[in-house]
Amino acid sequence: MQRITITIDEDLLGTIDSVMKRRGYASRALSAQIAFGWFSRYPGLMKNPYRYFDSSPEVIRLVVQMYVRYPLSLRNVEDLLAERGIDICYETVRLWWNRFGPMFAAEIRRKRVDSMPGCTHWRWHLDEVYVKINGELHYLWRAVDHEGEVLESFASKTRDKAAALKLIKRAMKRHGQPRAIVTDGLRSYRAAMDEIGNADRQEIGRGANNRAENSHQPFRRRERAMLRFRRMKTLQKFSSVHAAFHNHFNQDRHLISRHDYKVRRSAAQAEWRSLVA
Repeated sequence: MQRITITIDEDLLGTIDSVMKRRGYASRALSAQIAFGWFSRYPGLMKNPYRYFDSSPEVIRLVVQMYVRYPLSLRNVEDLLAERGIDICYETVRLWWNRFGPMFAAEIRRKRVDSMPGCTHWRWHLDEVYVKINGELHYLWRAVDHEGEVLESFASKTRDKAAALKLIKRAMKRHGQPRAIVTDGLRSYRAAMDEIGNADRQEIGRGANNRAENSHQPFRRRERAMLRFRRMKTLQKFSSVHAAFHNHFNQDRHLISRHDYKVRRSAAQAEWRSLVA
């Protein structure tokens, strides 16, 4: 018997779960069976994510790329597209990045994680940065590898052991164990690593964590263009999407020749156009 594997969208499963719980059922497996029945009856649901949008996938990808990758406001994107003959409202830009941004980021992340088993994660850099939301301080935690690629980002209201532990566990679940973890002097990292059992791999030194400190700069530029955040949920969502986009398009142009940069840029754009094509 041939086994068929179908990946069901989490948003759809969440909607089905809420309906089933209101009717007295709390089984996640039952919700998955119902979703499978929907896909069997309407196979187009899992093939075309653009089915409800009266625009081409190329335009949607361009809009999402411009808004997430560059420090532009919603109205800036609207004006730039108007010069290209694309007439859309800035609220459409907001709708499209909220709908398709996480989907594109998840696909980029999946492809990069699949290609990483042959690469050794010999050093991680962990750091946290202050983010003010409605006058209250929140914290954005970030794990970066030795080449500056963002591995994981996590927003929290606290700066304690539980938040540091959650960041490390999420990064290790996706990328495995590093040989060394570089942190600053925050004692929450030490307490979290003591609980995991890899405290002997922690490294602390003056200037040793500059890789993680510099990784905040692209996000800070983007944050200023957005006029800050108003909810922690939005901070978590945008930081995750922005990190995936930055990893994909960042080619370290200051370290390579002009010719190599053009080749890598063309390859990144070609892979971007193939996302959810």
